[in-house]
Amino acid sequence: MFAVLRTGGKQYRVAPGDKIVVEKLAGNAGDQISLTDILLAGEGAELKSLEGLTVGAEIIAQAKADKVTVFKKRRRHNYRRKAGHRQQHTILRIVSIGDQKAEKKAPAKAAAAETAPASIAEKPAKAAKANAPVAKPAPKADAPAAKAEKPAKTSTKDAAPAKAAAKKTPKAK
Repeated sequence: MFAVLRTGGKQYRVAPGDKIVVEKLAGNAGDQISLTDILLAGEGAELKSLEGLTVGAEIIAQAKADKVTVFKKRRRHNYRRKAGHRQQHTILRIVSIGDQKAEKKAPAKAAAAETAPASIAEKPAKAAKANAPVAKPAPKADAPAAKAEKPAKTSTKDAAPAKAAAKKTPKAK
């Protein structure tokens, strides 16, 4: 199921389990809130009734956006103003839409405990691979070697003093 809701002057399409960033809402991390300004709701291609429909959300964090620099200038009037602004926003996790709740994922610790015997058997093999010497890959054959063979270019400014110095030195007989 999905819903289109409005908060902070913006519209968001959400489904249970989604995370969204909205304009600042009152509350602390972990608080449950209810969003009631629902514009549209549906499942697949069919639309649902909005009568009494609410979207339940959990506040994950209260945070600030990246800094925006505001710079004003008027040419030839020695007028410059520089200011910065960080917009405050709230990060929400959508818990439910109406009576449909988000599916909870299995905790990572429980999943790791189920696969523990297999991972114990793999540890010696992994340790052996970690201690083995690592061979460096061979250079690519299709890499152009012409770049290394080209002589460095010299400008005429650098060459002129060398020619003048060669003319001034007396030749050995």
